[in-house]
Parts: sequence; structure tokens; C-alpha cells
Amino acid sequence: MTLDEPVLNVVSTEELRHLGAELSVAETHEAVETACRDIRRGSSVGGKAVLSLPEDEFWAMPEFIAQRESFAAERLGWKLSSLYSVNPRFGGVKIIGANAFNRRRGLPRSTSTYLLLDKTTLRPVAIFDGTALSAARTGTYASLVLETFVETPMKISVFLFGAGPVARSVIDCLSLTGAERIERIFIRSRFPESAARFAEAAASSTPIALVPVEDNSALSECAFVVTATNAREPIFEDHELARDAATLHLGGDEIPEAYLKRALRTGTVICDDLKTVSRRNSQSVSLYFSRRDMSLETAGPLLGIGELSAPTGWQDSRPGPVCVTCVGLPMLDLYVAEATWEKLLKRRV
Repeated sequence: MTLDEPVLNVVSTEELRHLGAELSVAETHEAVETACRDIRRGSSVGGKAVLSLPEDEFWAMPEFIAQRESFAAERLGWKLSSLYSVNPRFGGVKIIGANAFNRRRGLPRSTSTYLLLDKTTLRPVAIFDGTALSAARTGTYASLVLETFVETPMKISVFLFGAGPVARSVIDCLSLTGAERIERIFIRSRFPESAARFAEAAASSTPIALVPVEDNSALSECAFVVTATNAREPIFEDHELARDAATLHLGGDEIPEAYLKRALRTGTVICDDLKTVSRRNSQSVSLYFSRRDMSLETAGPLLGIGELSAPTGWQDSRPGPVCVTCVGLPMLDLYVAEATWEKLLKRRV
């Protein structure tokens, strides 16, 4: 980039699709793997700032008062967030506006806008709709956990809680990296009809059998469980799980304390980044400590809680349950945005 080039390219989703510049699932994995290597080397860093808005303010608005009770089981998650990062070539900032009530209006729960910056000048290069990029990179965590922590010679079943964009990305990613290992994926949503529609829509893009379910009775059959919901309270009980199952948590306060205690005592507990998960404090593992006037960031290392962003040691797990919580590192967005931008430039020629 030279100083006389245009400062900013506005990249539409339509242009990406028209030129075939959207990243494939394999290309997204490649970008995330590069990000993870650079994070562990210390050559890519980032942070996150969150402004959480009070739910009481939202529910006090006249047009929403009557609907509060029907929303009791779900976190509103009304917040404005900024994820910022740099790597050796680019910088980037993702702005996220989120409110779970948006779905009642026919809108996505969250919408992301991504600003890609030149590293040396920190001048803007391109601006993207980052919503799809975010979901795509989050799904790659499922591939990482499957490949690293699920060890079985036989085909396995997976249980997926959720029927939103992240859940769809999880299926796409597991279809790429785990199709030969996974026999079926059970899908449960807050509303059974949502799980059925979701499974039907995704079935044509995966060789894995997708089975919508209305309860947790199949949970004990599953070696791998993924939660991608906006739940306000746990969505399963510890006794419902296979005893040595690996679990990946991508949403809210989704897991019971009994399970977390068992994993801390007899298994392996890992986050993508202790500091980020701790400071966000919206997922079960961080809430477990904050409810006791402690901090995951300080107590975690003392209890042997690992982090995927560490250079070494994160691959080690002992026999027993594996509990992984991921908040989504800002650097992953940057590498996916960079790869998208580079692919678009090639297609524009």
C-alpha cells in the first residue's frame, strides 16, 4: 500500500460472493491455524473492550415490557464490543453490536463490522461486514478440540446445542475435519422446530447424519459436546454426560457447576485465553470463580487451567473429562479478514 492509493475499500458481501472471494471452510481453517502459530510466537497480539448495557433499561422501554417474561431463560447480551489486534502485516478492529432480542425482530443477534488497517501506517485498507467472518472462525474451535482432545478408535456421536450461525459453522468445520470420525451430530435448540429446520437446511452440505432432538437423552452417547447458545443457566446436568466426554463452550452460562468441579478435580479444563475469558465474565468457567469473589485469571493457573494461546502445554490432557471454553480471540478475526482481503484482490484482477 502506498500513500497515494485509496484509503478505504468498502467490501460488500455481494461482491465477495459474486467474485467467489468468500473463504472456503478449508481456507478459514488455514487462516486460523496461521493465527494460532503467530499468537503462540508472540507476533500477533490483541485485546477486547466491552460496554455492557443494563438489561433493566431495555426492559423498561414501553414497547418491550410485555415480552420480558418470555425471555427469562435467555441472556439479553445487550452490549457494544471492540476487538482489536495486529500481526506482522496488518492491524484490525472489529466492532460488534449485540442484543439477543434482535431475533424477535427478524435480525441477527449480533452484527460485526471489520476494519482492516495497514500495519505500518495504521491507515484503513478495507471495511467488511464481519458477521459471517466471526461465525466462521469460531467454528474452527470445534475442529481443534476434536483433533486434540477426542481420542477414540471408533466413530463417535456429537451433541450440538444451538441452531444459529456459530452452530452452522461448527457443522461445516466438523464436516471438513471430522467426517471420517463422526457418525452423527445430535442437534438441540431452545425450540424443537428450530433444531429441525436447522438440521434440514444443513443436511445437504455435510456427509454426517444430522439428528434434531427435543431432549438430552442422547447426550450420554456422545464423546464430544458443543454448546453454542445464549443460555442464562446450564443446559445439561453432569450426570447426563458421558463421563470422559470432551465439551466445548462457545456461548453463555451453559454448563453446571457439578460438571465443572468434576473436570477441575479429575480431568482437564482449558480456555482459549485465561485473561480474556476472565474479563469477559459471561461464561460458566469465569462465573464459577467470580461468584466466589475470585478471578479465573488469577486462580486458573494455580488450578492447572490451561490456555490454547500458550506456546506449549495446552495439548496435554489427563484421563477424564475435558472442558474447553473459548471466547474468540481478536487475532483470529484479523487473519480471516486478511485472507479474505488477499483473495478478493486476486479475484478483482
